[in-house]
Amino acid sequence: MPRVLVTGSLGNVGREVVRACAERGLAVRVAGRSEQALRQSFPGFEPVRFDFEAPETWPAALAGCDFVFLLRPPALANMTVTLNPFVDAAYAAGVRHIVFVSVAGADQMKWVPHRKVELHLEASGSAWTVLRPGFFAQNLQDAYRRDIVEEGRIFLPAAAGKVAFLDVRDAAEVTACILSAPEKYRGQALTLTGPEAIPFETVAQLLTQALGRPIRYQAASILGYGWHLHRQRQMPWMQIVVQTVLHVGLRRGGAEQVVPTVEQLLGRRPTSLAAYIERACATWQT
Repeated sequence: MPRVLVTGSLGNVGREVVRACAERGLAVRVAGRSEQALRQSFPGFEPVRFDFEAPETWPAALAGCDFVFLLRPPALANMTVTLNPFVDAAYAAGVRHIVFVSVAGADQMKWVPHRKVELHLEASGSAWTVLRPGFFAQNLQDAYRRDIVEEGRIFLPAAAGKVAFLDVRDAAEVTACILSAPEKYRGQALTLTGPEAIPFETVAQLLTQALGRPIRYQAASILGYGWHLHRQRQMPWMQIVVQTVLHVGLRRGGAEQVVPTVEQLLGRRPTSLAAYIERACATWQT
């Protein structure tokens, strides 16, 4: 049975990839900084302690793995000493295929850390697939959650920009689909989006309807948003810069494109944002 190492297993994306790969019959090795947390979260799965900044943890994580699901931790900015050397170590250990989660438009944004990993994979001469998801619907329960719960607002520098929100579960199922037949997707970069592009005003309306209390969208200035992330959310500066620039890009239509990749691979329409909000409604209860 092919074995896949799932990095970032304890995160929103990693958890769903673990589930989707297991459903496809792949043996899954769950990786993260805390082996105890992995055992608690994934009973019955093989846990391994893993840290991109601790190369001594890499050999045990990679031993016997055929595939790697590669996810960049948001706090890591220097790919030269973390993800790229790990890619080399993975291929040297016998990994046959790497699926890397990048960001939509990374080929046009050479400054994002993801692009450095994409280029390293391309130069490796080995088998890989890059996924370029648009904005995840789960940002609402992660990056935006405190603002929604504590302040009843979505506070972003996106102006009237629209987003084709992608459900993480759909991205995870695409990953499992690729790893079930990796040769079909070798050397491909696939953009993933949800079924329709909607403005944040509509997102706020959907949350208001689901929660039964008013949620508003407040368009932030660039400086105001950066200060909010620094002062109130205690976010590292590099992460603030990346997150701010990505959201400002929404003003120019950076995430409104809808592509049919998810439907083509899964044979069904991607999950709508309304369906996701209904499923995850308890997340934003105060």
